[in-house]
Amino acid sequence: MLLKILLKYILGYVRITVEGYYIERFINICTTSKILIWNLKREKGVKLHLNIGINDFFRAVKVAQKLKCRIKITKKRGIPFLINKYKKRKIFFITLIIIVILIGVSTNFVWNINIEVEDNLELQNIEQDIKEAGLEVGMLKKNVDTQEIINKIRLDRSDISWVGIELKGTNAIVKIVKATEAPEIIDEKDYCNIVAKKSGTITKIIAQNGTAQVKIGDEVEEGQILIQGTMEGKYTGTRYVHSLGEVEAIVKYSKTKRIYLKTVEKVTTGEKETKYRIKINNFQINFYKTISKFNFYDTIETEKKFKIFSNLYLPISIIKITNQELQEIQKEYTVEEATEIGTKELEQEIEQEIGDGKNILGKNAEVTETEEYIEVSVTYEVIENIGMQEKIKDNI
Repeated sequence: MLLKILLKYILGYVRITVEGYYIERFINICTTSKILIWNLKREKGVKLHLNIGINDFFRAVKVAQKLKCRIKITKKRGIPFLINKYKKRKIFFITLIIIVILIGVSTNFVWNINIEVEDNLELQNIEQDIKEAGLEVGMLKKNVDTQEIINKIRLDRSDISWVGIELKGTNAIVKIVKATEAPEIIDEKDYCNIVAKKSGTITKIIAQNGTAQVKIGDEVEEGQILIQGTMEGKYTGTRYVHSLGEVEAIVKYSKTKRIYLKTVEKVTTGEKETKYRIKINNFQINFYKTISKFNFYDTIETEKKFKIFSNLYLPISIIKITNQELQEIQKEYTVEEATEIGTKELEQEIEQEIGDGKNILGKNAEVTETEEYIEVSVTYEVIENIGMQEKIKDNI
């Protein structure tokens, strides 16, 4: 039954209204005569709405005439009616065929590259590196050598640990796992010193293996040896060892910023204008005059690519251009306001650099005033472990 109805959709069917006093008999005769009717809806007892195939329609008309019922066609559906509707519109029909052919041909190309980095991390210039490796929009899918592209990206980028490329429809999905920087691991059999990875003032030093070269209160520089990989013995003399120990120091983080007391700020007025252009591969068509009605404005462009299914992109996209009107406002700060602004900005920058889990001893800000600006300097003092192992190059 379902297959027959589906066939009627393809071959064509009509939606009719049958009106009369013998609607029940009309339904029964159609059923016994094997006239397929479906989607029946009754109205006020004497009117019936139903679907019927084109071939069965004329047989149903004869049944209705015998029962003195009136029949009226309300809708026509199906491919035959569609062809008949557009047979006089040859240009439209030809254009439709061309579009279908072009869509079929376009499925052989890559029209979108989707880059997915694990944990949404940022990788600078990754789009350009992928293009230079041999994957770009508009190339034939059969010319995409995924393994060669992966090898080139891995060779050029030390900050990437894994790359995978998958072609789905006209979409190339590039999945990337970013490499994490790990400290050099020195084998326990190798001789090494413990050196300072940052400058600071020593607050704690414990030499578990090796000889301490500094004491609490000493100022040390980056790269300076803190625990030397040698030990003195009464009978063994000087011997090299694999240094182990813990060294903590007060490390200072300082930043400086200049804030002008009189400045010009750009603010939006709330007025906007929206324009569009269509992009077909590398060809663009503007639907507007290129000159904005605003004298001073900021432009935001967003591109939406056409796709038929989730991974079947077409080489067509609509670009939305939004111009936001700006105006310049003269802004004046008092010394106190400028100091507060500068201090907050510097504190945020320093705390981001320090990271979480550090023991912050204190912070202080110094301000230098001039007629035009103030200069804020913020310093944080943090206790942290500054020791790291460094292999001794010349061993005995």
